[in-house]
Amino acid sequence: MRDFFIFFLLLFSSLMLCAEMIPVCSECEVKSIIVGVNSASDFDTLLIKKGTYKEFNIIINKPLTLLGEDYPIIDGEDQGEIIRIISDNVTVDGLFIINVGTSYTTDYAAIRVVKSDNYLIQNVVLEKLFFGIYLEKSNNGKVYNNKIIGDAVDEYNSGNGIQLWYSKNVLVENNIVQHVRDGIYLEFSDNVSIKNNRSTDNLRYGLHFMFSNDDVYTDNVFENNGAGVAVMFSKRIKMIGNTFRKNWGTAAFGMLLKEINDAEIRGNTFEENTIGISIEGSNRIQYSNNNFIKNGWAVKVLGACYTNTFTKNNFLYNSFDISYNSKLNDNVFNQNYWSDYTGYDLDKNGVGDIPYRPVKLFSYIVNKTPETIVLLRSLFMDIIDFSEKVSPVFTPDNLLDANPLMNKAL
Repeated sequence: MRDFFIFFLLLFSSLMLCAEMIPVCSECEVKSIIVGVNSASDFDTLLIKKGTYKEFNIIINKPLTLLGEDYPIIDGEDQGEIIRIISDNVTVDGLFIINVGTSYTTDYAAIRVVKSDNYLIQNVVLEKLFFGIYLEKSNNGKVYNNKIIGDAVDEYNSGNGIQLWYSKNVLVENNIVQHVRDGIYLEFSDNVSIKNNRSTDNLRYGLHFMFSNDDVYTDNVFENNGAGVAVMFSKRIKMIGNTFRKNWGTAAFGMLLKEINDAEIRGNTFEENTIGISIEGSNRIQYSNNNFIKNGWAVKVLGACYTNTFTKNNFLYNSFDISYNSKLNDNVFNQNYWSDYTGYDLDKNGVGDIPYRPVKLFSYIVNKTPETIVLLRSLFMDIIDFSEKVSPVFTPDNLLDANPLMNKAL
């Protein structure tokens, strides 16, 4: 086995040493990208010079590097898919791709990777697209530092910016995605890292994933989308240090959790969303050190949510901190900071001496009759909220923070 590995390593090294750089330009020997791909040997590099190449359906069926010089334009002229990768060890770097074809039966993409491993797509600009980068049953790859700008108007005839389908061990980092249907979409894709991306101004979701386990999402920005992030039917998710901002609308939220279990949501900021987090059927989730700032609802719990823990979060100036529609509760709220807390700290230990009840009766009424929202901040609502705090009737008696912080958690 060891001898076979050494032989394979030597063979790979010899192929790399024999690799050539093939210039592609209107005045070069090779004038088109398709001709260059067909004439290249394994591990060659096509150096695509600055210019406009009106080509589509470019099939990369061998290990190659497509390297753009000064961002050459590949114009698909709305004919269909532009680049399709069906080989391992392919790099696409420094291209400007426009005018992907639109179809109601085929998901045409600017760059599609199919059943391939060890790919790198970086420094690419995509505009006037249907789907942007589409990874299909392709593992162990990296999508890095790309800019994807769509012109989506309606969901039915628009695609997603970056899509992963049955793809594992992928890093999606430092990309900008705007004006598409879903900024980043994952389905059946495990062990994926989504890091330092900006997904803004998209029609539906900034990030949308389903049936995808053991993924990590860190330091992303999801702003001004139809809704921020939809997280569905997945396990062991970590969402750390992300920003969910200005996702407004009648059905909008910073983040939706539906049938999510054993997750960690830590150090995120939810600011000026209709709903910060909407939770349904999600259990054993640790919420810690998050900031909920000026949302309509900071956290809206719709039911069947058990054994969740909220610790050291900051709830700042939300219309409603917690909305709850069940009379049963085994979720724990402990040592959070609540801007509406009016208690005292006589022993000066930084913890309030009386518990805080975060669920207002008015939020219960609004859930039942949305039109009553017009009474928000009226004296009548203040009175009935106070009465519910004194003697809970409609909300669980044990839904309280027994140790509210007097100062914001760090």
